[in-house]
Amino acid sequence: MKIEKIGVIGAGQMGNGIAHVCALAGRHVTLCDLSPEALETALATINGNLARQVSKGTISEDTRDATLARIKTVVSLEQLNDIDLVIESAVEDEEVKRKIFVDLCPHLREDTIISSNTSSISITRLAAVTDRPGRFMGIHFMNPVPVMELVELIRGIATEDDIFNNVRGFIGELNKTVAVAEDFPAFMVNRILLPMINEAIYTLYEGVGTVEAIDTALRLGANHPMGPLQLADFIGLDTCLSIMQVLYEGLADTKYRPCPLLVKYVEAGWLGRKTGRGFYDYRGDTPVPTR
Repeated sequence: MKIEKIGVIGAGQMGNGIAHVCALAGRHVTLCDLSPEALETALATINGNLARQVSKGTISEDTRDATLARIKTVVSLEQLNDIDLVIESAVEDEEVKRKIFVDLCPHLREDTIISSNTSSISITRLAAVTDRPGRFMGIHFMNPVPVMELVELIRGIATEDDIFNNVRGFIGELNKTVAVAEDFPAFMVNRILLPMINEAIYTLYEGVGTVEAIDTALRLGANHPMGPLQLADFIGLDTCLSIMQVLYEGLADTKYRPCPLLVKYVEAGWLGRKTGRGFYDYRGDTPVPTR
């Protein structure tokens, strides 16, 4: 089966990015979210990102218009009844994802492939709540999706070879590079990246350096494009905490214990860019460190 019709569940930062790249690659996309406001915001974001691509000369105005025309929005899982591939991109919470899959399956065609954009949760466990674990796998896009070239593909224990190969071919048609990861907590990228961010937060927590000093040290000392605390704010501190909790619980190793300062920021609702405050305060013209 050629994958032509894509359903994306969740219209947040990752979901709208996935819809963008799929529609730009000529696929028809149905973007699903319970919130009409979230869908409006997603379409505005996609439009703005496509406009940026036009201004850079990477796509034409006609391509932009055609891409937008291939995206429709819906507020009910029932409207995903004629989709080739569903990509779930809801909040990084296993119970939320499991409920989505349980509610979704009765509305799908028998041959529809289901996937999750989870950045850390077991694909095998998520697949087990569906009626088709052999047609389920992980497709982990990087953020921001239109810019980042990598996609991690993760097989569950039951994922069938032809499903995996079909999805791998589809990801190649999105002009993305595939890295295949085994189904272990946080897979590859986040198993390496998030402990580094968590260690940067410990470095701040223990007073070894300030927010600005830590980020400057990693940008200039390790040639990273942005500092780890700035990156944490970009990812979302709630997402960072969720991934560290998955690592800590899944691998039972104290080196993955989430830093108490990260927990405190999340409890305060300071989740980074999306809430206006995290390790930086974004409410003014220029981000200012909050510690």
